[in-house]
Amino acid sequence: MKDFLLEIFRWWHGQTWGTRLWIWRHGDLVGTDEFGNKYYQDKKANRRYVTYNGPADASAIPPGWHGWMHFRTDVVPTEANYVARAWQKPHEPNLTGTAAAYRPDGSMLNKGERPRVTGDYDAWSPE
Repeated sequence: MKDFLLEIFRWWHGQTWGTRLWIWRHGDLVGTDEFGNKYYQDKKANRRYVTYNGPADASAIPPGWHGWMHFRTDVVPTEANYVARAWQKPHEPNLTGTAAAYRPDGSMLNKGERPRVTGDYDAWSPE
């Protein structure tokens, strides 16, 4: 019962009850990725959906499924035995807004000092 109520009121965490009902009526399960995300396509094959395993975060879609979701290919990665190319990096979640986010030297949230400007650039100053 608790999970049912959380689905209704916590829409930012994952699929809502309305999404579950829509996919149940109009969607066909196409596959699942290594992170547990489930991918659906409607019966007319003109819309594609993903239900995330955990919080809804678009950066949690791996490259093969990203191409399928955005209609760059009609071949489902599980059917094509998709293998990432050598130049593709493994998936990393979007860490913006977390303690593990990138903060360069000189950032207000990081220790250190910003590197001095070198080369032919002179900072503008009002006269």
